[in-house]
Amino acid sequence: MTNKQIVISDPDPRWGSPDDHRTHVVLVHPEIPGNTGNVARLCAGADAVMHLVEPLGFKLEDRYLRRAGLDYWPNVTLCIHPDWDAVTHLFPRDRLHLFTTKTDRLFWDADLGPGAVLVFGRETKGLEPEIRDVLGDRLVKLPIGEGVRSLNLSNAVAVAVYEAKRQQRGRAR
Repeated sequence: MTNKQIVISDPDPRWGSPDDHRTHVVLVHPEIPGNTGNVARLCAGADAVMHLVEPLGFKLEDRYLRRAGLDYWPNVTLCIHPDWDAVTHLFPRDRLHLFTTKTDRLFWDADLGPGAVLVFGRETKGLEPEIRDVLGDRLVKLPIGEGVRSLNLSNAVAVAVYEAKRQQRGRAR
């Protein structure tokens, strides 16, 4: 076992329960291994659970994924889900926060309290319309300047995770 080994966890039955206070980061069909590796490193540092929804645009053995995560992989709680439905069966709707450019609601106006589930789509297309349509009341966005379509995925996740941590200070659900 190398110090970069990626360990995949099964869903914890406590996830989504009232006792679950960890922040969860869900990447739906991520495409770029370097971004996913950066998010893994962020999750290790922020004590957040990382969820990947298949299909992935890379293999978990990808050297760029491992390199971006550095030697933090043993500190990442990583769960792979076969599809989006597996995520929605695991977490209550009111904990889901879907990040997209296709809404006017800023993420600052969302309650990203303990147990928040921060959901991000693929780098090139974002979240599928089918997901956005069903969970339209759970959509939030990061403020972005004129003429910029979107932020880098790993940067967007970092902003969201640390806003959740800021909101969670001294709180329990």
